[in-house]
Amino acid sequence: MEALAFQGHTLRYRRGGQGPALWLIHGFPTSGRDWLPLWPALEPRHELFALDMLGFGASDKPAGFDYKIAASADQWEALARATGVREVALLAHDYGDTVAQELLARQREGRLGFRITSAVFLNGGLFPEATRPLRLQRLLAGPLGPLLARFTGEARFRQSMARIRARPWPEGELAAAWQGLASNGGRAVMPKLLGYIAERHRHRERWVGALEHAGIPIALVNGLEDPISGRSIVARWRELLPQAPVVELPGVGHYPQLEAPAELLLAYEKFIVKP
Repeated sequence: MEALAFQGHTLRYRRGGQGPALWLIHGFPTSGRDWLPLWPALEPRHELFALDMLGFGASDKPAGFDYKIAASADQWEALARATGVREVALLAHDYGDTVAQELLARQREGRLGFRITSAVFLNGGLFPEATRPLRLQRLLAGPLGPLLARFTGEARFRQSMARIRARPWPEGELAAAWQGLASNGGRAVMPKLLGYIAERHRHRERWVGALEHAGIPIALVNGLEDPISGRSIVARWRELLPQAPVVELPGVGHYPQLEAPAELLLAYEKFIVKP
């Protein structure tokens, strides 16, 4: 993994492939590692970037950092400057959906130093009114979150992940996800990271507006068996964005990139990848 300095901290990211740039923006509570099942198929046609945002994976997890969606978007802007990216497509998931929405809002305002050419969203809280966070997420985001995080171990993590997936993950990925979450003080920053749930409600007009006025091709590829952001998100997308394509993945849960990478790739290439 490569390293990038950001506000006195170290970000880690994966980079590879050739062609038009494609950013793979991960969700909570995992990391850029989530995209590895797609990597071999995408890298012959794209220069791929999978950044672990601060608080996640192999990147630093500073206890005193202000973990806001805007700060995560700033990290991707820093990556663009460091790597010279001028045009980029986005493929985002979960927490990463909201980061992508913020980047689209900034593009609409003329504030980006690069151009987003397309965006595909996977399961995530695109519309807060249609999203149902897990009970554990709500508790961790609440006043008892810091105390609860200290006692959230791998067994509880595995139980939560079992609730939101419909198919097995690749061998070893669940253990690797826990290691990425817990390492380097990661459990302690989970409550701060989960502030994004309240942010989605507070900034709904801005971030939903970024989809409604994106001005570029956007699409949704959604695992339907996801209790957090499955069928309800699909229905709301069709209501608010009737012209934007949707691919439904029956029998797939919250992590299409890990549960159904081949199906996700077919959907992505059908709607967006036209270099």
